Amino acid sequence: MTKFLDTLDKIGRLDKKLQEQLASVQWFCENGSIYEVYLHSLNLEETAERLVLLTRVLPAYTGVRNAKLEVEHRIKDCIPVEIGFTEERWFCLRIPALLPKKAGGSADYIRSFLYPAMQAFFEKRPPVRYQDCVLIYRHVYDRARPERKMRDHDNIEINMVSDIVAMYVMPDDSPAVCSHYYCSTAGQEERTEVYVVPKKEFPIWLAMENTMPDEGVELYEKR
Repeated sequence: MTKFLDTLDKIGRLDKKLQEQLASVQWFCENGSIYEVYLHSLNLEETAERLVLLTRVLPAYTGVRNAKLEVEHRIKDCIPVEIGFTEERWFCLRIPALLPKKAGGSADYIRSFLYPAMQAFFEKRPPVRYQDCVLIYRHVYDRARPERKMRDHDNIEINMVSDIVAMYVMPDDSPAVCSHYYCSTAGQEERTEVYVVPKKEFPIWLAMENTMPDEGVELYEKR
């Protein structure tokens, strides 16, 4: 139980830090300093991510059988990733949140929910391999988000997502196999959409992008 107790101690320290940061965000919010609210909110978000990662490994340190599997089930319930194929036979996944900024722990956080979701989806399906394609990231922001708070595309953690997607639907994500395209749009709820589209069909996707429904295009289990 040494590992369990050590991790529990780390969780306690992070929880204390989280509460302190939460108090700072509340104080600056009440005093009308919006930019300080923004900066302290970023710190709060990073601490919360680290806290989540530690709490996810904690059950496994008890030694109880299938603890990791049970955690994966709960992650799936909390972060319902949508995976499927569009009517045009393009691969698509939807994550019900914006991807985090490039920071320590972000890649592990993404891996913890996306890899099990992709593994489960393709467990009983034949492999798919798109050749000469475009890997598209469509960041959907809440309409209430101030335009100036949209992040630069090159400051968002996408490498882990690309690696996992390539593992299941492409030979790899090298420039020889795929090009990358990034865009942002406003929507009712924030999410991240990822598409894999044959390069020759990319102009079709681009023409459709502005007319995509607020809830996202319909996805099918089979290609």
